[in-house]
Order: sequence, then structure tokens, then C-alpha cells
Amino acid sequence: MQEIKCPNCGKVFQVDESEYAQIARQVRDHEFKEEVRSRERELADRKENDLKIARMEQEKEFNEAISCKDRELADTRQMLDKLQAQILEKENEKELAVTKAVQEKEKELFEKLTEITELKGQISSKEAQSRLKEQSIKEQYEDKLKMKDEQIEYYKDFKARQSTKMVGESLEQHCMNQFNQIRMTAFPTAYFEKDNDVRSGSKGDFIFREAADGTEFISIMFEMKNEMDETASKHKNEDFFKELDKDRREKGCEYAVLVSLLEIDNELYNNGIVDVSYKYEKMYVIRPQFFIPMITLLRNAALNSLKYRQELEIVRNQQIDISNFEENMNNFKEGFARNYRLASEKFKTAIDEIDKTITHLQKTRAALVSSENNLRLANNKAEDLSIKKLTKNAPAVKEMFDNLEM
Repeated sequence: MQEIKCPNCGKVFQVDESEYAQIARQVRDHEFKEEVRSRERELADRKENDLKIARMEQEKEFNEAISCKDRELADTRQMLDKLQAQILEKENEKELAVTKAVQEKEKELFEKLTEITELKGQISSKEAQSRLKEQSIKEQYEDKLKMKDEQIEYYKDFKARQSTKMVGESLEQHCMNQFNQIRMTAFPTAYFEKDNDVRSGSKGDFIFREAADGTEFISIMFEMKNEMDETASKHKNEDFFKELDKDRREKGCEYAVLVSLLEIDNELYNNGIVDVSYKYEKMYVIRPQFFIPMITLLRNAALNSLKYRQELEIVRNQQIDISNFEENMNNFKEGFARNYRLASEKFKTAIDEIDKTITHLQKTRAALVSSENNLRLANNKAEDLSIKKLTKNAPAVKEMFDNLEM
């Protein structure tokens, strides 16, 4: 026989071994179920957090390149294994905690007897809910894994049906479609077209330009590169840097951007926008999902400096005006000096001619003066002329005049 003392009234009563064992078992079951319920709530919260984390990771994984999908699937499976291990670990912790709780709660046995039946029902309900949640989580992960497998198969089949050229064209068309979807809302005044100028022997894929008040503040040369998984010769992004920089300079663009799906396993290019200006000035390498964000970042940065560009353009125009003024002034000086030299030469020639004319006139005057003297003498001689003098030595003529007078 075992003695049991009531903690409330202090009364001692005896129970046999079987009754005592039954009471102790009920107390242990009650504490065990209570602890199970607490642990299951904690487990449910942790599972919910794990599910949220898993969803965020899934959303991020879907944006990554196709070749990374196999590794992501492996990571997901490892996560499931980890969750299962955590569940097993928590179950072991629950068992230890239950054992400890039973030892601590035996003294409260009689106080908890009335709650045992209700707790059993609650525990059964929680166990069923826990099993349903676990089943739901497994089904969700299985569905996601199935969707990933289907998507991988789709892209593998898509690549298998395309030639290398078609793959590149598909990437170009993808970027063009992305831009056209937001062209009128985000870039209504921007120029974004294929680069068809091959006068220099090469060309990029697309050119983006935008101006404000007649001042161009942003220009980008884009090159799109992709290749099939089965392509024999695997290219690297660096293989296209030199040609892209050449195209940027020849077409007068400020920035160069390589939109690439090459080196799909390279974490440097998978982490986001890669600045390669340490090799070529103002050049970046991005994955296709960063195409629009890249344009937006460069455009916003250029807009911030637009005011300074406009002021610089005004200063440049002023300098050009000053240069033009100085050039016009120099041209005027040179023309004036030339005209002055020619006028001076003509003036000297005219003076020489005038001197010659004066000399000639002086000679003419002298000749005229001489002619006047001769004319005066001739006039004097004509005034002295008379019939008497004319007939002095001509008697026949004198006789004729005398007859006429008669």
C-alpha cells in the first residue's frame, strides 16, 4: 500500500500499487501531452518561419540562370533533410523535457486529474493538425520541385531547338520587348534602336540615347551575348570587351553594357551588376534581369549631372564664341592689312602717274607757250602785211591792183 497526502487539506489516504501506478501514469500522460502541445506550437511557428524563408529563397532562385537550377534543387533537398533532422532533434528534446517535467509535476497529480480527459482530446487534435501541416509542407515542396524540373526541361528543350544565332537573337528580342513595355511611361523621349551603322566594319546590338533641352545627357552602347549549353567553343565575357569598347567610342556613346548569359556558373556575374571599368572605361556586365534597372541607374545618375552638363555646354559655347570672335578679328585684321597694302601700292602708283602727268603737262605747257610766241610773231607779221609790201618787187601785180582800183 502507498500513502498519498492531499496538498490542499493535508489528509493522508492509502492506495494500492495498481491505483498508484495508474494515477502516476495519468499524471505523466497529462504532462507529456501538455509539453507535446507546447512543443508542437513552437514547431509550427518554426515551420511557418522556415516556410517563409523557403518561399523567399524560391523567388530568388527562379530569377537565377538555368544552369544553376540543379544546384538549387540539391540545396532544396538538403533543406528538407535539415528540416527533417530538426524535427527528429526536437522530438528527442521533447522526450527529455517530458521526462523532466513528469518528475517535477508528480506532486501536483491530484490537482490535474480533472483536466486529463480534455487534454487527451486536445493532444489528439494537435497531432492531427501537425500531421496535416507536415503533409502540406511536403506537398508544397514537392510541387515546387516538380515545377523547377518542368521549367528546366522546358529551357533545355528550348535551347536544343535553337541555333547559336537564334539564341542571341532571342536575347536581343527579350531585351527589346522589356524596353518597349515601359518605353512610353519611363522613357518617352529616349532613343533605343538597333545599331545598323557598319561603316567602321563592326556594330553593337542596341544604342540608347536621351537628351533634354537639346543637350544629350546619357548614351549607352548595348551588346547581347548568349550561347547554347551544347556549343563546342565556350566564350567568356572578356572576349567581347575590346570590340564593345571600340563600338562605344566609334558611335560616340558614354557607357558600354554587355548583357550576357555566358559563364553561367561564374558567381561574379551572377551576383548582379559588374563594373569592369578597371579594364575598359565605363563598361558594365549584367544578366538579362538587370537590363532595365541598369538603364534606370545610369539615366538617373546622368539626370543629376544634367545641370552641370548644361552649364558646361554654355561655357563651351561662350569659349567657341570668343574663339570665333578672335578668328573674325584676325581675319578682319589680315583683310584690312591686305587691302591697306594694295591701296597703298595703288596710291603710290597714282602719285607716280600724277607726277608723270605733271611733267608731261609742263612739257605741253612749254610747247604751248612756244606756240603762242610763234603765233604772236605770225600775227604781228600778218598785221604788217600790205599791198605795197607785196607788190614791191612785183610790178605786174602792182599794175593789176592799180587797174582794179580804177
